[in-house]
Amino acid sequence: MNLNTVVIYGSARRGRQGIKAARFITRKLEERRHDVTFVDTAEYELPFLDLMYKEYDTGTAPEAMQAVARILAAADGFVILSGEYNHSIPPALKNLLDHYQSEYLYKPSAIVTYSAGPFAGVRGLVNMRGIMAELGSPAIPSAFPVSQVWKAFDEDGNAVDDAYNERVTKFLDEYEWYARALKTERDRGKCARQTPGQQQLCRG
Repeated sequence: MNLNTVVIYGSARRGRQGIKAARFITRKLEERRHDVTFVDTAEYELPFLDLMYKEYDTGTAPEAMQAVARILAAADGFVILSGEYNHSIPPALKNLLDHYQSEYLYKPSAIVTYSAGPFAGVRGLVNMRGIMAELGSPAIPSAFPVSQVWKAFDEDGNAVDDAYNERVTKFLDEYEWYARALKTERDRGKCARQTPGQQQLCRG
């Protein structure tokens, strides 16, 4: 079962170091034959939340907002990379996430946190779990915290410490289990809404 995974990177700051972890995760997903789409909050500059995407008339939302909506709607799951800002998550990440709703439903999320220091952004992780659960994209039990991210990976996203290559295997194994399970149930629900003849084709 091929999985369509969206990697959402939450920092829009200058000189950001978490992008190295994002490149690492993206490569590892691609090695596992995921179809990966990278959503960078610095690239998709959404307005401060006024209207959610669903509140715009069809075709009238800003172009960047529509593009992200299409990406999220097509996804089987999400890997979200978040730094920690004052015990919480980056404002650009929260703003992007809050513009959408149905696009997340019944799809798992897997959370990567990082920091420049030793604590790996885990206080932001607590916030991310609650946010994703409320959006209908429950986070898998495992997380992938990265301390001293500025030296954990090179510029191309290769792990300097091989322990990250070992740790990521369990993390992505677990994500894939949830992504496949929920995809199966979503597909089953789609079949159930078809006519009897269409159901036969859907299941066969």
